[in-house]
Amino acid sequence: MRVQLFIPCFVDQLYPQTAFNMVKVLEKAGCKVTYNTNQTCCGQPAFNAGFWEESKVVCTKFLKDFDGTDCIVSPSASCVGFVRNYYTKLFDNSSLHNRAKDIGKHIFEFTEFLTNVLKIENFDAVFNAKATYHDSCAALRECRIKEGPRRLLGLVKGLELVEMVDVETCCGFGGTFAVKFEPISIGMVDQKTRNALATGAEYIISTDLSCLMQLDGYLKGKELPLKTMHIADVLANGWE
Repeated sequence: MRVQLFIPCFVDQLYPQTAFNMVKVLEKAGCKVTYNTNQTCCGQPAFNAGFWEESKVVCTKFLKDFDGTDCIVSPSASCVGFVRNYYTKLFDNSSLHNRAKDIGKHIFEFTEFLTNVLKIENFDAVFNAKATYHDSCAALRECRIKEGPRRLLGLVKGLELVEMVDVETCCGFGGTFAVKFEPISIGMVDQKTRNALATGAEYIISTDLSCLMQLDGYLKGKELPLKTMHIADVLANGWE
């Protein structure tokens, strides 16, 4: 199966290794992976900040960059959820509406592509650690992703997965929310990290590096004994 990669801005700049690990897993699953170097942003930051017209320019470029019928796979439920759920609203009553509607059917978050499209869950990954899983708001509420990542992690050798309480509660990131409402954001991430620490886990794993970036910053600032890891990095571990 041919797959086009969409690598979000912050993944490209801050977590490129996760993108490479995603390619590693997809190729093991038999996919032919391509990457259009002209790609930039999906337009979500501007849209969420209220700059819809500016966002529309970026989104139009996204539609052009990913023109075609190949599956588009991304290591971010946040970006996938935006393209899938808001492009049709942004391009409503325009010549690009049908293209926006079509691309929403062909873009997938990494784990949902593995479990729902390829229907492959065991990659012979090995990760000897105790971890807890964080449901990102975008994965859970915009992409309806819940059990798939847990099934993938359940087949990782050596990994003990434990659930934290209030697992579906937001981590407090929310893009610009963490900047505009910093005190509230800090209270939310504090609650989330306390719940994760109570499990005795060594790692917090998630589908979204935006959440993990928020959590990691707080954990390091407080010097707490907990690390963050994207699920693609877990699935790519322990094999060549």
